[in-house]
Amino acid sequence: MSERSEKGRIVRDLTEARERTRWLLEPLSDEDLKAQHDPIMSPIIWDFGHIGNFEDLWLVQKLAGGSPDPELNDIYDASKHSRSERPSLRLLDREGAERYLGEVRRTALEILERVDLSSEDPLLRDGFVYNMVLQHEYQHNETILQTLQLKKGEGYRPEGQKLPEGGGVSEEMVRVPGGPFVMGTDDRRWAYDNERPAHEVNLPDFRIDAAPVTNGAYMRFMEDGGYERPELWDAAGWEWVREEGISAPKHWYQREPHDWWTVRFGFHEPVDPLAPVVHVSWYEADAYARWAGKRLPTEAEWEKAASWDPERESGRLYSWGDEPWSPERANLDQLAFRTARVGAYPGGVSACGCHQLIGDVWEWTASDFEPYPGFEAFPYRQYSEVFFGDRYKVLRGGSWATRPGAIRNTFRNWDFPIRRQIFAGFRCAE
Repeated sequence: MSERSEKGRIVRDLTEARERTRWLLEPLSDEDLKAQHDPIMSPIIWDFGHIGNFEDLWLVQKLAGGSPDPELNDIYDASKHSRSERPSLRLLDREGAERYLGEVRRTALEILERVDLSSEDPLLRDGFVYNMVLQHEYQHNETILQTLQLKKGEGYRPEGQKLPEGGGVSEEMVRVPGGPFVMGTDDRRWAYDNERPAHEVNLPDFRIDAAPVTNGAYMRFMEDGGYERPELWDAAGWEWVREEGISAPKHWYQREPHDWWTVRFGFHEPVDPLAPVVHVSWYEADAYARWAGKRLPTEAEWEKAASWDPERESGRLYSWGDEPWSPERANLDQLAFRTARVGAYPGGVSACGCHQLIGDVWEWTASDFEPYPGFEAFPYRQYSEVFFGDRYKVLRGGSWATRPGAIRNTFRNWDFPIRRQIFAGFRCAE
């Protein structure tokens, strides 16, 4: 692709991303934007201002020495202010944020005209810094949807796209042959630092669920006393269940015995037994796996099941291959506002036979969030390096709320094992 074509692609993608952000926010009142809907989430108006400030920092200040606004740089620095602090900051209101984001975008596009994307500067080469800023906005779109799922009061539901019908899957588990495969990537155009470098990992044979665990299967775990049996739980998880009174996935409740309902964006509906379970913590996923006589897959196992093509003896960018996402391959891009039933995307099946590894629900793995051998922080430590360690568990695969440009087989997400606001489910291995 010529530099002119690449710059045109960047402009189109940045414009489309901002249109999506505004579309998500448009139905919200000023009060809903300013409110902190849950202590673990920011006010949505903070996310909006932060999107603009991140673009200002990287596409204006870093690239062209633009004059920073010290107050805005402080307010929207996620590493300086915890989510509990953010409601008390002097946040831009909707009008002020729109004006700020518009000014930043105009300046960023003027700078784009002048920069050299073939530069040896790793920020500029192949458009990396623009792709990073683009993915950052995509990721905050999903964060905003997490907050909206927690919002009290009037429901939030733009008209969603219809999903394909699920037909189930023919096998409960599939075998993934042992041997070496290449994990991670050396890509420096789109991939984040924690996905690099590519390195060989040798795994023994293992089996992995052909599809994510469904609501119906999870109900059987609950009906068998899953939340009452300490032998199924990690010790810290059992303490958390007892202290918090956890007895079902987040947002679930019973109208009558065995009649489970859920609240989705403020609207009440029956739990669909054929759809993947969602809004469960790592501790819940781990307890279910023990109850089922299985375990959670490591992230190496998950990535091999998603990427490895034994016939080609090489990896794939996505579970279905190297071609870009399309709606028949996975439930991504936010517009369905729900998970699809298991088996709904035969066009997205991995080479080893796994369904829905990309999209629908983020999948908890057994692995702590650790650096790969040879890891180098780039372009800033606060994205990955400061989170490495045993406090966080890795999630893979994206959810229905993930934008297609923000997911691939090598992408690594992470969170605390108690977190349930994310659109997370799981599958088991053995």
